[in-house]
Amino acid sequence: MQALLQLFRDWCGHAPVNTERLPGAASNRQYVRLYAPAGVEPQSVIGVIGQSHDENHSFIYLSRHFAGKGLPVPRILAVAPDEMRYLQTDLGNRSLYQALRRGRESGACYDAAERELICRTLRRLPELQVRGAEGLDFSQCLPPTEFDHTAAMFDLNYFKYCFLRTTELAHDELRLEADLQRLATDLVSGGGRTFLYRDFQARNVLLDADDNPWFIDFQGGRRGPVQYDVASYLWQASARYPRELREEMVGEYIDALKALVPVDEEAFRRRLRLFVLFRIMQVLGTYGFRGYFERKKYFIDSIPPAIANLRALLDAGVARPYAYLADVLQRMVDLPQFEVTADSAPVAAPADTGTRRPLVVRVFSFSYRKGIPEDVSGNGGGYVFDCRGMHNPGRYAAYQDLTGLDSSVQTFLEDDAEVLTYLDSVYKLADAHVDNYQERGFTDLMFSFGCTGGRHRSVYCAEHLAEHLNRRFGIEVRLCHREQGIERCLPARAKI
Repeated sequence: MQALLQLFRDWCGHAPVNTERLPGAASNRQYVRLYAPAGVEPQSVIGVIGQSHDENHSFIYLSRHFAGKGLPVPRILAVAPDEMRYLQTDLGNRSLYQALRRGRESGACYDAAERELICRTLRRLPELQVRGAEGLDFSQCLPPTEFDHTAAMFDLNYFKYCFLRTTELAHDELRLEADLQRLATDLVSGGGRTFLYRDFQARNVLLDADDNPWFIDFQGGRRGPVQYDVASYLWQASARYPRELREEMVGEYIDALKALVPVDEEAFRRRLRLFVLFRIMQVLGTYGFRGYFERKKYFIDSIPPAIANLRALLDAGVARPYAYLADVLQRMVDLPQFEVTADSAPVAAPADTGTRRPLVVRVFSFSYRKGIPEDVSGNGGGYVFDCRGMHNPGRYAAYQDLTGLDSSVQTFLEDDAEVLTYLDSVYKLADAHVDNYQERGFTDLMFSFGCTGGRHRSVYCAEHLAEHLNRRFGIEVRLCHREQGIERCLPARAKI
């Protein structure tokens, strides 16, 4: 963390006046929002601490290349000599996935404004794929640098070993392998020097104040066919886009692509159907591994809608050219555990009667000597974090009469970044649970921070978590520093 702060000082000429740890995504990169002093522009930037030099190098190279072509990606502002830390422009926190939440929760009934966001994003994609590939040195990408037969077979085998095998469905290994090899050959035929984003999904698109899309997390990109990204975007299982919306969006994408390169529309759609089949098999492999083996509920919950997508493809005859594969997939989706139920199909959300209360988060600081704060909601007390492992300012006379609300105590705690590392883990847990509780309609969540006297470390942590959740989610947070007799309410507001 100190090295990142130094990089900011070297770039800005000033130390940041504040820092905010941001929740991580699927990778192990750490994100920190760094705030500049008043009058310095930009007011905030995103600092990134990466664990993989190759991944960092790929992102830095691609971002600079795309930005040089005027494409909507974060700009690289400063890079450490070893490329393990860098600064990029702050694009905010609002993702396309968050903006489409109402549509998802209404049983995939996306309104005109949401459809416009989906369309606007998809129409920008060909620019990244076609214009972004012009002059691009693909050797700077992560290996494999091209979507070839080997890469296709890797993902198809991922499906076979991490999902199909878990069903214990009887099949002829040699016949299945022959069809998978044929499918891989058909997928890579046609070549092309376009850029394959590879993880193009609503979570990897940020929206600015004018709802313009900005692309992030493209460091895994490589050379490959454009249909891959269209399939990833429109057939993502959790989005549950209705068929007519997908057809409309495919047409919008083709129109945007035609403005850049000649397009044989019939051939494009035929190849797209193969990539949809491939992409669904690929994500089922991921869901199998992350769900069945790592026991992560989100991925297990994503399997039924993915199976529903696969079932629809089989009904449409997309796998028919691969007779044995089609037979195996059909028998797989017909297994009892994948039987169509109300849980495996999009369900309309209950009508909002206006009586559903929003989530309220309560955050406490306390002294362990006086016991853990009482839960008045009846929900069991929520999460309790022990701050006693951190260096205690209360041991020093200069701080004994102060609290975690005083700037000198805050500076003491932040000097070695121990408290920031501690809060980084807390933020990740808290963000995930607030998001989950909101989606499930829960109305109360409680976080408590305890230390020896309930005066310094716990007060600092409670204060920062309360402000973080209020700022990030726009929810009401009721903050209580119990031993100080201080209570305040951070009212619900528009989230950032």
